[in-house]
Amino acid sequence: MTDLTNEPATRIDPKLLEILVCPLTKTTLEYDAARQELISRAAKLAYPIRDGIPIMLPEEARALEE
Repeated sequence: MTDLTNEPATRIDPKLLEILVCPLTKTTLEYDAARQELISRAAKLAYPIRDGIPIMLPEEARALEE
């Protein structure tokens, strides 16, 4: 039996992550499991993942504080 206590509530399919890109810059995204976000370094935005679904709308994204 696997202990899921340290696992995030939802996970993103690795195949989906391979094909998703930032809608603004068309660059690849990084998955932040702890915050449940997809990070676009080029756009300096973090797109939320809600109930396992990436919300790829720039108006829903959080600005990165870099």
